Amino acid sequence: QVPLVESGGGLVQSGGSLRLSCAASGFTFSSYAMRWYRQAPGKERELVAGIGSVESSTYYVDSVKGRFAISRDNAKNTVYLQMNSLKPEDTAVYACNAVRNLINYWGQGTQVTVSS
Repeated sequence: QVPLVESGGGLVQSGGSLRLSCAASGFTFSSYAMRWYRQAPGKERELVAGIGSVESSTYYVDSVKGRFAISRDNAKNTVYLQMNSLKPEDTAVYACNAVRNLINYWGQGTQVTVSS
């Protein structure tokens, strides 16, 4: 059973929007902090956004502040990443990550491509 499954990626024009979803299973989702990472070709993996287990705290890398929003629905075991005003430099594979203490779960990733 794959613990995290992402969806919602695709091809979008610059300035457009996408909403990524990450559905969790097989663990107590509400007890885990959730993060979205991305990796572009030839670049290191980058932490894009994170949200605490109780949704009281969020984190965004500077390059997406004001454009991206992370949220979670513990009743649906799902975390979202709303991406607005997308830029070509946002093109990457986006993957979600669940973390609690030393335990990490990863999804397989979803491709986001922003055309100029």
